[in-house]
Amino acid sequence: MIFQNLKSVNFIVQSLFLNKLSWLSCLIWLLIILPAQAVELKVAIEKEVESLKVGSSTAAIVKDGAGRQLGELNPMSALAAKLDGNSITISDRVGAGELVIEPKNNGYVWIGDRWYRGTTRLIRQNNGITAINKVDLEQYLYSVVGAEAVSSWPIEALKAQAVAARSYALYKRKTGTNSIYDVDTTIGTQVYKGLDTEYITTHQAVDSTLGQIMTYNNQVILAAFHSSSGGYTENVEDIWTSPLPYLRAVVDYDQQSPVFEWQQIVPVSKIQSLVAGVGKIKAFQPKEMTPRGRVVTMNITGDRGSTTVSGNDIRKILDLRSTLFRVSTQGDNLVVKGRGFGHGLGLSQWGAYYLAKQGINYHQILAHYYQTAHLSRMKQ
Repeated sequence: MIFQNLKSVNFIVQSLFLNKLSWLSCLIWLLIILPAQAVELKVAIEKEVESLKVGSSTAAIVKDGAGRQLGELNPMSALAAKLDGNSITISDRVGAGELVIEPKNNGYVWIGDRWYRGTTRLIRQNNGITAINKVDLEQYLYSVVGAEAVSSWPIEALKAQAVAARSYALYKRKTGTNSIYDVDTTIGTQVYKGLDTEYITTHQAVDSTLGQIMTYNNQVILAAFHSSSGGYTENVEDIWTSPLPYLRAVVDYDQQSPVFEWQQIVPVSKIQSLVAGVGKIKAFQPKEMTPRGRVVTMNITGDRGSTTVSGNDIRKILDLRSTLFRVSTQGDNLVVKGRGFGHGLGLSQWGAYYLAKQGINYHQILAHYYQTAHLSRMKQ
């Protein structure tokens, strides 16, 4: 059973990690190789909007897409960028089909409602403006680690998050088909909030793992991560599509997570659009499940028939934390009891938190959640 008391968890933690001997050689290797080279990431902050506010903390140069200087922006002014025919204009002063804002003296850029490091690129996309933040990967991670994890967590958990997030961003940069940007700012890729989520601890976690990534066969891995698995992570092919040797189901240590177990009560009417024609809903019965119990498909039976709905669709329409749930009816309400938060693949953030609290280092945490992958130094 995945529900274990903390003494059992402590025993398993010790047996899992005390016998891992490969990390000393890994650390020696990391120390003797050359530092990683800088990598620039393209992050979509806004997509196809009618207008947005842009600016800079210092004086900034405005260029067109060909690199020609069009003018300058005064510091600390939020100006409106909008479409004017085939051009993008800033406060009706400078305009071109593409604009680039480059702060002087290491200033920050304002995009939408936040400050970011790096530069701003504005392009016309369909009938709107897409705003791209071009930023150094390591500086990007200062914010991502603070947005995805809790800044007050043990530093080893934050280091594990930094390596996972760096690996994930590089994987998306390498495999993505979008020529305009590599990632966006949402949980669909990684949460990124600029300077708002930078902390001393996130800087420490990123700087102390500079250039470190998880690889398999000398290639950066799809370093998926989630908040809490509910006791056991999943094999990737049971959640997405093809199997990957490093995304395997492992025991999790997330029992201290506030979302390890949860319950939601929602009105039956909220799911009615998914089950039109079955009449008054009487029962929910899982039809297909993953080996760990996540709902792949669910039979929903009413007084006029039944239908099959995917677990993901139920999760989305009921705004559930995961697909590891069961449903019962109670009058005009549904009682949903579940565990975990997220897809359950790869690194469990709350599991990493607990392991770090027990003195487990980030190398060992990553080795546990990314089976057969290796800690490596990224290449340009």
